Amino acid sequence: MKIGSIELEGTPLFLAPMEDVTYKSFRHICKQNGVDVLYTEFVSSEALIRDVEKTRLKMELEDDDRPIAIQIYGYDIESMANAARIAEELQPDFIDINFGCPMKKIVKKGACSALLQDLPKMQQMAAEVVKSVSLPVTAKTRLGWDENNKVILEAAERLQDIGISALAIHGRTRSQLYTGDADWTMIGEVKNSPKIKIPIIGNGDINGPEKAAELLKQTGVDGLMIGRGAIGRPWIFNEIKHYLKTGEFLQPPTVAEIIAQIKDQLRVTADWKGNETTAILMMRRHFARYFPGIDNFRDHRIKMLQATQIEDLDKIMQDIVELYGDLRVDYTNVSLK
Repeated sequence: MKIGSIELEGTPLFLAPMEDVTYKSFRHICKQNGVDVLYTEFVSSEALIRDVEKTRLKMELEDDDRPIAIQIYGYDIESMANAARIAEELQPDFIDINFGCPMKKIVKKGACSALLQDLPKMQQMAAEVVKSVSLPVTAKTRLGWDENNKVILEAAERLQDIGISALAIHGRTRSQLYTGDADWTMIGEVKNSPKIKIPIIGNGDINGPEKAAELLKQTGVDGLMIGRGAIGRPWIFNEIKHYLKTGEFLQPPTVAEIIAQIKDQLRVTADWKGNETTAILMMRRHFARYFPGIDNFRDHRIKMLQATQIEDLDKIMQDIVELYGDLRVDYTNVSLK
């Protein structure tokens, strides 16, 4: 598939943009594990225009990130166009518009998935962003506002008409938030509509290689996007690629191999933030998702989540390696909920 002039071979795998997750060090570790396309955390157009430092930091890009998109969101069309121009100056490979985030604090301002209730405004906003930059522009959205208003096919046609280069679709409505099961039937309907010519990327509930293969066969989408399934399991991208290519499963990683990845991610985070405690706090969401299903592991996890210094965390991780190092960790039945 292509996004503008970006050529992506086979079925490319995308790391979904996630607030407080897809920052620099997590992108680094996912890239090490086979992801093809990355996104920054989503950034507010209003904060970007005001040059808020925290927002700027979210858009710091590294050479090994590429290809990567800066994802922006907002409710005001002019602000979104201005934000896209500012983002373009940081030289991502493309700009992505967030039309999918369902969180109340954002939706109540009329941004993200709120625009699924106003498709003409969604289309106008996307059109102005496309006109404001020379980079390709993509979008990410949901099936619709609620069960009675699944407007994704019309939304896709409208966005294609004004020049959106690719569309990622999460298989839930806004009202579902992240509950229930993702519905890939409508994603397939969009992909296979004779009116749709742009690449369609499917997203939602991909929790392993078999699920990825099943959904790809069901829908024929051009790419697969993984979000929560990569937290605590960044090697999921290599697992999926290997399975799609060979039909065979990679061996699960050992505890020692996982600890090595955690240390790498922690090192990059600490170097970036320049503060051990801040780095550890940022990593806690990831610590909570590693090592599922290991007997008698709860106390070790608690110690990891309570540590505030890297020296202390290193000792905890060394103890874990000594106790469990050769044990392979099976993620097969891990829930994303």
